[in-house]
Amino acid sequence: MPRFSVIVPAYQVQAYLHECLESVLSQSYPDLELIAVDDGSPDACGAIIDEFTARDPRVKAVHLPETLGRGRARNAGAAEASGDYLLFLDGDDTLTPHALRSIADRLKETGEPDVLVYDYAHAHWNGGTVRNQAAVQLTEQGPAPFRLEDRPGLLHLVTAAWNKAYRREYVEQGGFAFPPGYYEDVPWTYPVLMGAESIATLDRVCVHHRQRRPGTVPGTAGRDHFDVFEQYDRLFAHLDAHPELASWRPVLFRRMVEHLATVFARHDRLPRALRAEFLRTARAHCRRYRAPGHPVPVRSRLRHTLVRLGLHRTFRAVRGAAALRRRTGRAAAGLLRALRSVALRAHYRVQLRLPVRADRAVFAAYGGLGHGCNPGALETALRTFAPHIRTAWIARPEHHHTIPTATRRITPGTAAYWTALARSKYLVTNADFGPRQVKRPGQIVVQTQRGTPLKHMGLDLHERPAAARETDFGLMLRSVDTWDHVLSANRHSALTWERVFPGTYRSLCHGQPRNDVFQQATPADVARLRESLGIPEGSVAILYAPTYRDYRRAQPPGLDLERVLRRLGPRFVVLARAHPVHGTPLARGAARVVDVTGHPSVEQLCLASDALVTDYSSIMFDYANLDRPIVIHAEDRQAYEAARGTYFDLRSFPPGAVARTEDELIDIFATGHWRGSRSAQLRAAFRTRFCPYDDGHAAERVVRRVVLGEDESALPPVIPLDERRPVPSAAASLAHSPQPTELSAAGARTFPEDAFVDGGFTEGVFSERVFSEGVFTDRV
Repeated sequence: MPRFSVIVPAYQVQAYLHECLESVLSQSYPDLELIAVDDGSPDACGAIIDEFTARDPRVKAVHLPETLGRGRARNAGAAEASGDYLLFLDGDDTLTPHALRSIADRLKETGEPDVLVYDYAHAHWNGGTVRNQAAVQLTEQGPAPFRLEDRPGLLHLVTAAWNKAYRREYVEQGGFAFPPGYYEDVPWTYPVLMGAESIATLDRVCVHHRQRRPGTVPGTAGRDHFDVFEQYDRLFAHLDAHPELASWRPVLFRRMVEHLATVFARHDRLPRALRAEFLRTARAHCRRYRAPGHPVPVRSRLRHTLVRLGLHRTFRAVRGAAALRRRTGRAAAGLLRALRSVALRAHYRVQLRLPVRADRAVFAAYGGLGHGCNPGALETALRTFAPHIRTAWIARPEHHHTIPTATRRITPGTAAYWTALARSKYLVTNADFGPRQVKRPGQIVVQTQRGTPLKHMGLDLHERPAAARETDFGLMLRSVDTWDHVLSANRHSALTWERVFPGTYRSLCHGQPRNDVFQQATPADVARLRESLGIPEGSVAILYAPTYRDYRRAQPPGLDLERVLRRLGPRFVVLARAHPVHGTPLARGAARVVDVTGHPSVEQLCLASDALVTDYSSIMFDYANLDRPIVIHAEDRQAYEAARGTYFDLRSFPPGAVARTEDELIDIFATGHWRGSRSAQLRAAFRTRFCPYDDGHAAERVVRRVVLGEDESALPPVIPLDERRPVPSAAASLAHSPQPTELSAAGARTFPEDAFVDGGFTEGVFSERVFSEGVFTDRV
C-alpha cells in the first residue's frame, strides 16, 4: 500500500500534462501511486498518460468514455486509490521538489491527521511566481493537530482540493465526493474541514498553481459560472443534514457573499449580457441562506450590501466610481512626481555650479541598502583615520537604522541626495550612482566592487545573453569612465576588472575592507553573534549561501535543507541566506534552519558559522580569510557555466570538498571530510591565491592612500598569511566528529580521511566513489 495516491484529472492540458506528471514521479519521496484520469479529453492527454503508464509502474491510467468534469474525474481517480493519503493535482499544475517528503514528515510529526493543509504559489504564464497571500494561516506554531474551531482562519484560504492531503479512510467513511459542475471544490472543502477530527498545517509551498494567459483557457466565460449557486445549495444542504455544524452557518454565509461578489466582478467569467441575471440570482441566494451573527469587515460592507440587494446598476456605478477615483489618483500622483523631478533636476544643476566641498564624503552600497560591505568598512575607517572628513550614507528609509549615528543619513532621490552627489569630494560605492550623476573636476570616485569575481562580469557578458539580460554596455562604460580607483582583493581581481571594465582608473590591491573584521573580531564577538541568531551551544552552524541562476526565471530551491539536517542529526544547524534574486526564504519554518536572508551583515553571519556551503558565490573568497571549512555544492555546473561562465574551474582549484549531489554533500559532513586534512590543504592553496592582502588593515590602507595621499611605501605592510590569526569558529574547540563504522543517519561508511570510498554494486559491476582532491569521482 503506497503512502500517497496523487490523483490528476486531465482535460485539454496536453501542453502542461507532461510537466505535471513528471513533477510527481521525480519526487524524492517515491512511495506513491499516480492516478492520471483522462476526462474524455479531445487532445493528446490520453496518449501522454499511456506513455507514462508504460514507463513507470507507479502510474495508473483511467480513461473515461466521456467528459464528466473535473469533480467527477477526481471521484473516478479516488475510487482506484489505495494510498494512505489522497492528494489532488490539476493537470496543468506541478508539485514542487521534495514536496511529498515534507508532507510525509509533517504527517508523521502531527500524528496522522485527517487533513493536512499546505501552501501553494501562483506560477504566472510570464514566468513569475507569487506565493499565496494568506500563507500566515498556515503557521505551524501552536498545538497540532487541531480542529477547525481552533483555527477558523483556514476557511479564508482558497477553496481548492489541491492544497491539502486527505486521509483516505476519513474520506471514505465520511462519504465525501465531488459534485458535477464548476466550483466543485466548494461543497467538498468546507464539509471536509468542518468534519475533520484532526487537522494540521504545513508552512511550505508544495504546489505551483499555473495561471495561464488570459483568453487561452477554453470555455472560461459563460453560463457555466451559474453553477456556483448549485454548489452553495449543496453546501447548505450539508449543514441542514448535520445540525452539529449549525454554528458555521454565519461564517459560510459571509464566505458565499464574498465568493459571489468575486465571480460577478470578474469580466472573464460573466459576459455582460448575463451579469444582471447573475446578481438577481445572488440576491435570491442571500435571502434564502442569510444567517446574521457574523460581522462583515467595514471595507466589505458596501459590496456585501449591493450583492444581497441585487443592485446591479448601483454595483456597476460604485465600481466605475472606484475605478475613476483610482485613475484620477494615479494621474495626480504622476503629475506631482513629474513636477518634483523637474524641481530636483533644476536643484542639481544649481548645486553643480557651486564649489566642491573637500571635507565631504558620501557612501552607498547596493543601490540604497544599509551600512555595510566595502563602502561600510571604508566609511568607518574614514571616521577613524581622517576625522576631518564629514561622511554621509545614502540608503532607503527602511535601512536608516543600520547607519552609525555619527554619519549623516540621506534618502535617494531627495534634494540632499543630489546636493551630496554634486558637492562631495569623495564618492564611494560598490554599484553606481545612476546615469544622471555628473562627475565633476576635483571629485574622486572609489569603486569598491563586491568581491572577487568567479562568474563572468562586465564586457564578458556580451556573449552571455541569459546573464546580461538588458545590460546597457554603453551606459556601463560611461559609469566606468567616472571611476578614479577600483579596489582589488588579489591579482586575479585586478586583472579581471581592468579587462572587463576598461578605463583610466587606478587599481588598489589592498584587500577587501569588509574582511578586516575577520582578523579583528574576538571569540566573545563570535559567541555574542551566535547567541543573537539563536544557535544552540555546542552546535555546528553551516552557513548556506547559494548564488542566483541567470538561466532560470524562477530560482531553484537548491538543497533540501530539512532532509540534509535530518540525515546529519541534531548537532547541525543551518543559517540559510537566500540571494536577493530568490525573493523567498530557502526553507520556511524548517526545524534547525535559521533564515538569515534579511540579516544586514553577511560578515557577521560568516563569523557566527563554523562552515560554509555555497555554489558559485563570491562569498567563498571572503570566507576563506577565516580559514574555516568550505564545501562547494555544484549540482548544475554545466548549465551554470553555459549560461554565465566562470573564470576558472572550481573542480580543479576548489577551496575545499566539492559535492556534485545532495547525497555527496551529506556524506562529506557525515564522515568529517568537511574539515579533514585534505580539505585544509585545498583551503590553504586557495587562500594563498585569493587572500594575499586581507590582513585586517585593508580599509586603513585605502583611506591613507586615497584620502590622506600617502605613498605606497608609507602604508602598513601586509601581514603574511602564516602570521595572521583570524578569530576561530565556535566549533573549532569541539572534538572532531567521531568516525563510527556506520553512520545510520547518512548511510555512509568510514574510510581513511583523505581517501573516502563509498562502494556499491550496480548492474553486476562494482563501482566506488573516491573522495580525492576534494571531489567525489566514480571508479569501476
